[in-house]
Amino acid sequence: MEGMDEFAQILRAWRDRVRPEDIGLPPGLGRRAPGLRREELALIAGVSVDYIVRLEQGRARNPSPQLLTSLARALRLTDAERDHLFRVAGAAVPPAGHVPRHVTPTAQRMVDRFRNAPVAVAVHTAIYELALWNPLWATLFGDPSSQTRLERNVAWRYFEGSIPVTHTPEDDEAYARDLVGHLRSAAGRYPDDPEIPQLIDRLIKTSPDFARRWKAGTVGELRSSRKTVHTDLVGDIVVDCDTFTGGPGDQTIVMMTAAPGSEDERKLDLLRVVGLQDLQSRPA
Repeated sequence: MEGMDEFAQILRAWRDRVRPEDIGLPPGLGRRAPGLRREELALIAGVSVDYIVRLEQGRARNPSPQLLTSLARALRLTDAERDHLFRVAGAAVPPAGHVPRHVTPTAQRMVDRFRNAPVAVAVHTAIYELALWNPLWATLFGDPSSQTRLERNVAWRYFEGSIPVTHTPEDDEAYARDLVGHLRSAAGRYPDDPEIPQLIDRLIKTSPDFARRWKAGTVGELRSSRKTVHTDLVGDIVVDCDTFTGGPGDQTIVMMTAAPGSEDERKLDLLRVVGLQDLQSRPA
């Protein structure tokens, strides 16, 4: 009970210190406090408002690690704050030998900076699972908050064939090889994480192409490439995909842009506006 009382107190305190403009939401009028409303935190964390209320009143018990991770991300917590949140909730702190999934406030701010530019940006874990994204990314590839963790894994979507992207034959070969090499490198760095062999096993059983490449022993990292993204609203968009590895928590930041002044950039900007309007019009 004492732990959950502390959980409820810090959840309210941390919600109060996050400004809506920090996460791309309009400040609004008539706010009694500078921080996020419960409805806004619920939207970002992907839970109901009622559940946030029960957590803050100490009436909800045993929040899942997945929910705690979402709350830590939404509240812009540091690693130390995230660990404290887990402890007072009675959950095991993610072990050091597992793939880090907590996004640092620095990475959060970087993604936030690109809400008003025709740039799709996302943060991926060491096994290329989406951990954070801006609205344009969600508009291009589908809202990850409505997907399972497996569906948020780029390697899974690529080899399973559900990602709306094509490359030239040369870039496709390099991208597939790099994806497999990236996973093998992560498996070497995190030998105690049980989710990595589970993911690899599913990929081997689902995709003969992945199985062939995995058997070849490829090791490597993802590189920059050019892609064509297929959309229903504006048609095909040619983008340059830049990959920045070695960030905090062994995470990768991916940015997709189009040539300045091009028709592709105009299409991206249209989708950016559509994505932001959709985000701001969602019911609480």
